Amino acid sequence: MDTYLDRILHRHRTRARADGRALDVLIDAAGSLPKPRGFAEALLSDEDQQLSVIAEIKRRSPSRGDLFAGLDPADIAVEYFAGGAACLSILTEFDHFGGSPEDLAAARTAVRVPLLRKDFTVDARDICDARLMGADAVLLIVAALDEVELADFHALADELGLDTLVEVHDEAELERALAVNACLVGVNQRNLTTFEVDPNRAVLMAPLMPSGVIRVAESGVRGPDDAQILVNAGYHAVLVGESLVTAKNRATAVRDLRKVATGPPNGG
Repeated sequence: MDTYLDRILHRHRTRARADGRALDVLIDAAGSLPKPRGFAEALLSDEDQQLSVIAEIKRRSPSRGDLFAGLDPADIAVEYFAGGAACLSILTEFDHFGGSPEDLAAARTAVRVPLLRKDFTVDARDICDARLMGADAVLLIVAALDEVELADFHALADELGLDTLVEVHDEAELERALAVNACLVGVNQRNLTTFEVDPNRAVLMAPLMPSGVIRVAESGVRGPDDAQILVNAGYHAVLVGESLVTAKNRATAVRDLRKVATGPPNGG
């Protein structure tokens, strides 16, 4: 039986097959743009040794429905920046998350921190599009890609100057991520088949990551207590969407997450 993720990927792959744009033209156009803002670098540049926060602009989710459907991405970006977010994650997927490339463009105009295009990357054109719409990093979900796609997409992102957040859920997926020399790895605590969150997943995965990997914990971070557990486990950053976008004071919510760290992550 098809899972929710299967249905999402089927729709994206169907659209990709119908995309008649020439890949070499897109690569040339994307490669001609100014150098991206350094996403991975920003996660490690905090001189105060506080937790780096990737704050997400997210209108809705498949699990919770509308979060803030009418949000102004520029306003949210400014609030996150005021709280000290190291980077922003922007949902550009429309069907299930209500996002768009325009949301990313608006956020980029509003703040100078690096931006991640958060979407389901299934085609090389998606990598080029991320660069062309103003992203500084792209998401590759290991569960959504075969070995060839993962390697090729990671290499193309490198070629275009994009950082790549490689998302994993278990040890087997981590091994695949490391096989393509991923240096920025996110552990998603949300099961993309059931969309349920396992709050222990990131902690269990942390010891399996080599010391040179920048570690990001994704999903299920509801506040400073959750973030502190992840810092203690050795994570350099957390990617937080729902609890931030729905907070009464988003700048304060980001600031509170950043305060949990008191020193370099374990094994960092």
